[in-house]
Amino acid sequence: MPEPVTDLDEIRGLIAHLPGPDLEAATAAAVRERQLTKPAGALGRLEELAAWLATWQGRHPPTLDHPRTIVFAGNHGVAARGVSAYPAAVTAQMVQNFIAGGAAVNQLCRVIDADLRVYEMNLDTPTADIVEAPAMSEKECARAIAYGMMAVEPGIDALAVGEMGIANTTIAAALCMALFGGDAVEWTGPGTGVVGAALEQKREVVAAAVARHRPAAADPFELLRRLGGLEFAAMAGAILAARMGRVPVVLDGFSAGAAAAVLYAADPRALDHCIAGHVSAEPGHRRLLDRIGKPALLDLGMRLGEASGATLALGLLKAAVACHAGMATFAEAGVSGPEA
Repeated sequence: MPEPVTDLDEIRGLIAHLPGPDLEAATAAAVRERQLTKPAGALGRLEELAAWLATWQGRHPPTLDHPRTIVFAGNHGVAARGVSAYPAAVTAQMVQNFIAGGAAVNQLCRVIDADLRVYEMNLDTPTADIVEAPAMSEKECARAIAYGMMAVEPGIDALAVGEMGIANTTIAAALCMALFGGDAVEWTGPGTGVVGAALEQKREVVAAAVARHRPAAADPFELLRRLGGLEFAAMAGAILAARMGRVPVVLDGFSAGAAAAVLYAADPRALDHCIAGHVSAEPGHRRLLDRIGKPALLDLGMRLGEASGATLALGLLKAAVACHAGMATFAEAGVSGPEA
C-alpha cells in the first residue's frame, strides 16, 4: 500500500508515475481465449472482462475470489439549500443501516460474496457550502484522499467503489460541469427525486457553485477541493491506490464516476484499470460515461448509490473469470476447432 499523502502536490506526483498494463498477462489471456471451446468473440464482453482483469491484476489466469465493496459516506454543506428530497441526517442513518445489514448493498454483497466495508467521513462536520466557499481546505482534501488510499488493502482482487451522502448528485453535477463544460441543465438531475421548482433550484445551485470556483481552479484536484466532498476525495484516493496496487476497480454511479473523472481529467490513462459497473438513471451519468469512454456493463435504471450497481457488476466479473479459467480448450475437449 502506498504511503499516505499530505498535500495535493503529492497526488499530482503520483498521477505522473502510474503503473501501466501488464502486457504479458494480457497476451496470455488472449492466447487462452483463442483456444476455448467456442467461436471467437462468442462471449462478447465477458471475454474482454477476463482479459482486462488479467491485464490489471498483472497475472494470468485472473482471479475473483476476494472482491471488496467499499462505501464512503460524507455530508455536504450545500444540502442546506434544499437540493435533496431527504434531510442530511439520512447519511448517518443509512450508515447505521449498512452496519445492521439492512441496505440493498448488504444483500448484494451477500449474493455476490463480496466483503463490504463502510467508511464514515466526519459526518458531524459537513463540508462548506460550495456556493459560498471551497468545500475543503487543501489539508482536508489531501487527508480524505489518503484515507481512501488506505482502504485498498493487500489481498483484494477487485474493488467496487461507491458512496452515501445526501446532496452528492449536486456535488457530482458541479464537478462534472467544471471539469468538462456544458451547462447545469445537462449535468443536473433529480437525484433522490426532486422535481419541478426544486429541480430548478438545484440546477441554479450547481451553476452558481461552478461559476464561483471554476475560474480559480488551476487543475482537477483544485476543483475536487473546491467543489467535491470528503467521500469524493476518498473515492479518488481509493481508485488511485488500487491502480498502484494492481487492483481492478468497478465504479458505481454518478458520484463515483465524478470522483474518478477528477483522475481522468488529470491523465486520461488514469482510469484504464476501471470499468463502469452500471449506468445510473441520473441523466448526467450517461453523459459522463460517454465523456470518459466507459461503456457501462449494466443498464437497469438504478439510482440508489451505495455501490449497489458496482457490486452487482462484480457478478459479471466472476462469470467472466469462471468461463476463462474453467472452460475446456478444443484440444482438451476433443472438439474440432475452426477451420483455417
